[in-house]
Amino acid sequence: MTLTWEGTYAIAMELRRAHKDVNIEEVSIKQIYDWTLELSEFEDDPALANDDILYAIYQDWYEELIHGRT
Repeated sequence: MTLTWEGTYAIAMELRRAHKDVNIEEVSIKQIYDWTLELSEFEDDPALANDDILYAIYQDWYEELIHGRT
């Protein structure tokens, strides 16, 4: 599976799996950016990231954590 900035939900789920013990409320947008670039499946231009995309990833991760669907 290849991840791009358009797949905010997929990125959020990969980050959630990779950082199981992190308190999402303490995660910064900068950490979301850095951790996304570290994902082996991520293959997009880092320069295309913006606050809206990074916040969407955060929001997807947070919502999954709260609702526990995964």
